[in-house]
Amino acid sequence: MNKKELFGSETAKDGFRNKDDVINKFNDWEKDEVAQKWLVAMCYLIKDIEYVKAVKVGGNCKTDVQVQVTIKLKQAIDSENLSVKLVSNPQGFNQIDKREIIKYVEMWNMPKELEEILKLFTGKTKPTNSSGLKDSRRMLLSEMHGKNQETVLNFFKKNKILIVSDILKGRDKFAADWMLVILKKDKESYEWALKDINTVMNIFGQGDVRITIKGSLKIGEIGMQRKGGDAGRESSKMLQFKINPCLLFEGNKDA
Repeated sequence: MNKKELFGSETAKDGFRNKDDVINKFNDWEKDEVAQKWLVAMCYLIKDIEYVKAVKVGGNCKTDVQVQVTIKLKQAIDSENLSVKLVSNPQGFNQIDKREIIKYVEMWNMPKELEEILKLFTGKTKPTNSSGLKDSRRMLLSEMHGKNQETVLNFFKKNKILIVSDILKGRDKFAADWMLVILKKDKESYEWALKDINTVMNIFGQGDVRITIKGSLKIGEIGMQRKGGDAGRESSKMLQFKINPCLLFEGNKDA
């Protein structure tokens, strides 16, 4: 692929409202030039395509839109799973995974010691001594004993590749093959970046594992934090991971 096949700047006739607009563009691929560019970026030759059908994928999986492409003569159907991110702020962050701590414990085989640390971090377990804490309901990683910080860092460093893959790609039948980021510049125009999931994982996984100044964890370009919000309900104590999807645009500088 060359640089033109990975990103573009377009004029929107009606603007992007939601992910249904992505589906509609793919389904109108014979007339829609942007959809054709997306198909080319996914290594299809437009002249070889007979039919394209895009559908929304629901549930707790990484794929938002599945694009089914029928190739002429071969009578073969390819399926491409897209994770779609619609953003309006190039410096904003997008939640990419959110679960109860026990789910991550099971998924990544976390030791009990780390589970207890993360419960303190999210407020699932209240600190026994809240003196000097920024928030008496929980402990930031930077407020914890050095040994506990080391436990967190060692686990996420050791399992970084698995964790980045699970967070961005997933591991079920609807694991993502691509990430499509659409940046709405204004009502009339937008930019887009479309990259294969391995490139996406390389971009967001680059960099070390470290505890941030704000006391959360950074895994490359992926942030891990307490969910918060929800008026303090139990769901606010979930663990969540976030990215800035617009880093895919920066990645095009070296494409």
